[in-house]
Amino acid sequence: MTTDKQDVLAINTIRTLAMDAVQQAHSGHPGAPMSLAPVAYQLWQQELRYDPSHPIWPDRDRFILSNGHASMLLYALLHLAGVKRVTREYTVEDAPTVSLEDIKKFRQLDSSTPGHPEYRWTSGVETTTGPLGQGVSNSVGMAMASRWLASYYNRPGFEMFGYDVYAICGDGDLMEGVASEAASIAGHLQLPNLCWIYDSNHISIDGSTDLAFTEDVGRRFEAYGWRVLRVPDANDLNAMGEALRTFKTARGKPTLIIVTTQIAYGAPKLQGSSKAHGEPLGDEEIKGTKRFYGWPEDEKFLVPDGVRERFQERMGARGKQLRTAWEQKFSEYRKQFPELADQLERMQRRDAPQGWDAELPTFPADAKGLATRDSSGKVLNAIAKHYPWLVGGSADLNPSTKTYITGGEAMKPGEYAGRNIHFGVREHAMGSIVNGLCLSKLRGYGATFLIFSDYERPAIRLSALMELPAIHIFTHDSIGVGEDGPTHQPVEQLASLRAIPGIIVLRPADANEVVESWRVIAQQHKHPVVLVLTRQPVPTLDRSKFGAASGVARGGYVLSDAEGGKPEVILIGTGSEVSLCLDAQEKLKADGIPSRVVSLPSWELFEAQSQEYRDSVLPPSVRARVAVEKGAAFGWERFVGHDGNIVAMRSFGASAPIKALQQKFGFTADHVAQQAKDSLKKTKTRP
Repeated sequence: MTTDKQDVLAINTIRTLAMDAVQQAHSGHPGAPMSLAPVAYQLWQQELRYDPSHPIWPDRDRFILSNGHASMLLYALLHLAGVKRVTREYTVEDAPTVSLEDIKKFRQLDSSTPGHPEYRWTSGVETTTGPLGQGVSNSVGMAMASRWLASYYNRPGFEMFGYDVYAICGDGDLMEGVASEAASIAGHLQLPNLCWIYDSNHISIDGSTDLAFTEDVGRRFEAYGWRVLRVPDANDLNAMGEALRTFKTARGKPTLIIVTTQIAYGAPKLQGSSKAHGEPLGDEEIKGTKRFYGWPEDEKFLVPDGVRERFQERMGARGKQLRTAWEQKFSEYRKQFPELADQLERMQRRDAPQGWDAELPTFPADAKGLATRDSSGKVLNAIAKHYPWLVGGSADLNPSTKTYITGGEAMKPGEYAGRNIHFGVREHAMGSIVNGLCLSKLRGYGATFLIFSDYERPAIRLSALMELPAIHIFTHDSIGVGEDGPTHQPVEQLASLRAIPGIIVLRPADANEVVESWRVIAQQHKHPVVLVLTRQPVPTLDRSKFGAASGVARGGYVLSDAEGGKPEVILIGTGSEVSLCLDAQEKLKADGIPSRVVSLPSWELFEAQSQEYRDSVLPPSVRARVAVEKGAAFGWERFVGHDGNIVAMRSFGASAPIKALQQKFGFTADHVAQQAKDSLKKTKTRP
């Protein structure tokens, strides 16, 4: 409990702003902000190392509201603390990120107070927490990043990194499997700087959590290797403060603080009711609640005198002092360690390090060639030598995905300097943790088989939504995995990933296209990239005969043209099917049909080019076309038009050697050539 009237006033301001905003929007979740207000207030005021006047200070503590439906809790805190707005150019403006007017526009078009916290939309929001479980899973990546940064950049007398990560979560978060995976790896790594605060109110949308969630959460987390603390009453600031201090001093493992709360605390009829979860309270219930708080019941969006000042005199003053001391130390750090300081500054801007491409290989022509997963492993390691903050791993598949940084250490419990992360068989959490690494300005990557991108999809989607340059590497990209059968043969995954706005999908055709794909990846500032690679060898093309692989940067290019540059038919392929198109081109040539082969490794990059360039690669006058890809046909219509044909998968695969599968599903040079002839016939019979 607290007897400090100013603390009570500030806490009730958070509560009433949440109630009023939800009511005015006729939409939202008032109950959780009302019950969690004292918990968040205690954390922000007493413990959080955060300067509202500079919310992108690199060593700030991170605060994540994983139960993002309670967004008004965060918006009220950002407003009352006076957090400043940051531009896309990373400059801090003398303007609030959330004004009182913004709160009045809660959930309205173009406001900085959307229904769930959105990274980039609102400064001070550390990650987008829409789907439950994602925020806490991101927090694991952030905590790992903090320990890695400390291990790599701290020097005696210069502790530049050591921030803690706090995440408030609810019953829904802890029901989601992704949170369980993330908690498991956090416990394994013994992350000492990670604290989840569990809002245990026993309420979900359907009613009491007893309907579906009766496990002992504390014992589960103890089994994961977490320290579990309990606060029996959310309104007890002293107990909450003691739990937070225990987290900061005991260390050695991650901490879960279980806080017993009453949803919609103070509401005369709806306190403890599921009806307070996702609906406005109603005018009369709000008046009754305000009477309980001792609040003027007819006042709306009231911020009493002294509340903003309370935040400034505690959190604001503490954060400014810590941040100023850090900046002074960094100035001296820059003098003593100029190369490391330069890396840190580049990292904050998401710029690649100088000389990152110094050892990029060039692969000689080779008819046998390499699997693109193998060439990618070589390129990844060449880049890693000059890209210190490139950090990642696979979901227990390093021998298959070739994503281990050779000579690098693995991140281990209590030892965080390694750049290789063993995620275990946890694809769900891997994607979310990679996002957490990227939110901390590392270049995080994760790898698994393409078929398991379905497990990672929520995190991939969020990396696109947040404009994070996350790297998602997928091998075993087609029915080419053969005997593993249809369960392991991706069919619809490529089309599904291409459907995500803001993402770049790259499916390189040979080793040198892999090099150019990584050139695209390394320099990204805001687009996540999906790199799709083969298990089976593909020929390394002779670039003295074919188009330069640098065309990958434009998404698509003419690889092999008809004599005189006047094709009658165009063959378009990606990945392992490009060499198949080249074989079909030879068959067409033997039959007197001039053709062009286009390599189209990235639809997104190609469609970002000028119309003039796209027409130079795919001339509108050449209507006879064939697209070839060992994935779903869906989407290829845009490139082949009404008269074109598509050689693709229209069913699931089968278990058989690759040659048998290629024959069965039509991935042969003869079949592709015949499809080209059929397309040519269409153009001659249709005006």
